[in-house]
Formats: sequence, C-alpha cells, structure tokens
Amino acid sequence: MSVAHLDLDDSFARELIGLYEPWAPTPVADPSLVVLNEALAAELGLDAEALRSTDGVAVLAGNAVPEGATTLAQAYAGHQFGGYSPRLGDGRALLLGEFVDHDGARRDLHLKGSGRTPFARGGDGRAAVGPMLREYVISEAMHALGIPTTRALAVVATGEPILRELDGHRVQVPGAVLARVASSHLRVGTFQYASASGDLDMLRSLTDYAIGRHAPAAAESDNPALALFDHVVSAQAALVAQWMAVGFIHGVMNTDNTTISGETIDYGPCAFMDVYDPATVFSSIDHGGRYAYGNQPAIITWNLARLAEAMLPVFDDDTDTAIEQATSLLQTFPERFRLAWSAEMHTKLGLASDVTGGDEVIAELLELMREQRVDYTSCLRSLSSAARGDAASTRSLFAAPEAFDDWAQRWLTLVGDDRANAADRMDRANPLYIPRNHIVEEVLTAASWGDVRAFDDLLDAVSRPFEHRSGLERYAQPAPHDVSAGYQTFCGT
Repeated sequence: MSVAHLDLDDSFARELIGLYEPWAPTPVADPSLVVLNEALAAELGLDAEALRSTDGVAVLAGNAVPEGATTLAQAYAGHQFGGYSPRLGDGRALLLGEFVDHDGARRDLHLKGSGRTPFARGGDGRAAVGPMLREYVISEAMHALGIPTTRALAVVATGEPILRELDGHRVQVPGAVLARVASSHLRVGTFQYASASGDLDMLRSLTDYAIGRHAPAAAESDNPALALFDHVVSAQAALVAQWMAVGFIHGVMNTDNTTISGETIDYGPCAFMDVYDPATVFSSIDHGGRYAYGNQPAIITWNLARLAEAMLPVFDDDTDTAIEQATSLLQTFPERFRLAWSAEMHTKLGLASDVTGGDEVIAELLELMREQRVDYTSCLRSLSSAARGDAASTRSLFAAPEAFDDWAQRWLTLVGDDRANAADRMDRANPLYIPRNHIVEEVLTAASWGDVRAFDDLLDAVSRPFEHRSGLERYAQPAPHDVSAGYQTFCGT
C-alpha cells in the first residue's frame, strides 16, 4: 500500500463536529526515521519499506498528509491533578484518521509533536526525541505484557533543536514526532468537554460514537449510555489491576489521560516500581503523591465519577434518576477492581483462583516486601524457582530471609503438590525483563544524540519479557540502591 494513498477514514470528523478543530501539521526541517514498529505496521496492513521511504517518513513527520485525509486537533477538557481545565485538547498533536480492518474495527493514527494547534497552552508544539522514545519502548513493553495500550508506530527525528528545561537550565535537545496508534483517543475529558458545552445533541452523538467503537453490545441495552458507562468501569478496573500487578505507575492520571477504550495512554512521567512501596511516586510534578502507585485504584474511581457527572444528561432525563443509576454502577468499582487484582496476583503466585487463604498470603507477601524494601519484579519472578525447590534467589532479596521462609511455608501449602506446573504458569505471568528506570534513562540519553543501539537492545528485551535469554542478565537485575533512590520522571513538555 502506498503511504501517499493510506486508506484512512474520517468518522471522527464526520460525526463529532464541535469536538475538534480542523488543522494541519507544521512541517519540520529534515525528517529522518529513528525507529519503526514493523510488527505493528504489518498488523495494520502497511508496507514497512514504504514507511521507510522518503514519502513515508514525510507522512510520519507531518510534512505530508495522505491523500483524502482530514487532519484535526481533538477537543477535550480535564481535571489535571484535581483542578478542572475546561479547554485542553490536542495542543501539539493531530489525528490523521482511522484505519478500518476487515471486521470494521477502527484504530486511530495520531501524530504527537506535530506543531502548535488552536488548543496549545504555551510551548512550541514540538516533542523531544527522548520522551517520544520513552513512550515507544514502554508502550511496547506494556503490549508485550498483555496490558491494553496505545502503541507507537514510529518516531521520526525532525532535524530541528527544541528548548527544554533540564536541572533548572534551558537546553537545546533534538526534536521528534511520534506516530501513535490507538483504538481511539476518546477520553473522560472528551465527555467533560461535550457536557460543559451545554449541547445535548453533541453529548448524545459522542455517546453513540463511543458505543459504536468500544461497546457495540451496549446499543442493544435498554439504556445504551448507562451500558457504555458500565463497560468503561469494567475496562478501567481491569486495566488498573494489570498496572498494579506489574508495578507500573502511570504518573499523571488526569481525566484527559483516562481512555474510554480502557487502553493506557500518555507515557510521560510513567515508570515501573523498583522496591515495593505503595507510596512510590516518580513524577517530578506530583508533589503531593496524588498519583502514587497505591493511589491508582482510588484515582481511577474519582475519574470515573467525573465521567458519570458528564454523562448524566444521557443516562436519564430526570437528574435524580440519572445520579442514582450512575452511583449504583460506580459503587461496583471497588469489588470489580478487587476481583481483577486478586485474579492477577493469584496467577502470579501460582495459586488456584478458588484456593482458601490466597488473598491473605498475597497481602502478607506484599507487606513483607514493603518492610524489607524488596525489588517487586525480581521477587515475583524468583518465586517460580522457590516453587521448584530452590529458594536461594528469593531469599537473597530479603534482609531477613527467615521471615520469607515462614511466609513461603504457608504459600507452598496453598500452591499444592503440582508445584512444577504452577512454577511454569508463574513464569508466564511474571516478567523477567521490564523497562528498568536506570536503563531507560541511559538508552534514551544515548538515542537522543543518535546512538540507538542500546535502545534497540532494551526494546528487544522487553518485547519478550517472560522468556529467559542468555546475555540479557542486566535487564533482569534490580537497580542499585544509589541509582533508584530519588529517581524522578518528567513531563515531555
């Protein structure tokens, strides 16, 4: 398929007038491909060689628009760290259009760092190579872990330096554009924007559009809008449970970063937890710990409450009835999350889903890990060896290994006699390789200045996270304490 003739549909532009501004990307000086996701390209039916061509890179950079495409900046509102912003939108991003597969499913093609739009809130509308590569590698790691996520199709260097603040100084860094693919870019903030407009027809159109893309069965419900909300509650409960199970911290769970699809989006200040501690925060702008690891279930509940508020007019004409319906569904979230989290952790510990005492044993291990400051990923992965009869690697992670021994006796009793098969299942559930924070920083620094070899090696490791491979030991080792202590992540703007 020729890149110039990408078959992109524009249903968002046709059906959601008022929720976007038509806009074109700002061309860059000298685009060059940094990395291309060939597996994703194949999944989308795209020719990787065509994407690598001069014409292909021009499209991925925003220097050319596919024939017939309707490019636009999406409008949305959002609560950012609890404060409401009525007009956010794609300030430095554009929707190029939607791929439609043989089953009618749509996937957005979106550019990030493509220049200022009418929604720009200061800044240059550009992105830096480092943060765009961070989104690429971590979203691919999440995909390999089986966690719903937006994905990066490509990162293109712009050939233009941009100014960013680093350690209190303004420095020039290489610019980049990210081409991102998503089931959609509909957010809680999209509904907030439509609701705040006071245009009920717009809100109804958005609701119908979201049902068509993400919850088609809801259309057959007696109350399709309420059924959509129910679908989003379930999707977000499952998503955050998966985040928590792998130690992922999103870092900026604003309502404009909470998708209707249940996909992870916006990999700015995100990171994977090293030492287990529910209070862990990495984002440099999260001064109060609002989006700490352990707060994520409560925050997503809060975000879903904001979605419910925005959707009240389409739940029922009577506001009191709508509130009662929304509240009843929202109150199911804690149990939905608990069941999803429990199922994830039972699998990770090799426990049958219906075993008596499983939740207690899981809680005991987590508290032991917190007390003794144990690396989360390493501990869970090593338990399969303990199940096979060799607990040495797990014991070495604990300052007081005797406490682990006491816990392990209770745990292995629940695992039962078929420990070899349980250990095999655990190895398929507990990753060996994750994007370790200190390694991510190393490879992004090198890649920002043109050396992508280490980036490619890290990407290879995290793209097959469960499979032990010789030579990748470094990617499985916990960060040295003096490296992980005080680690911070930063917003790409």
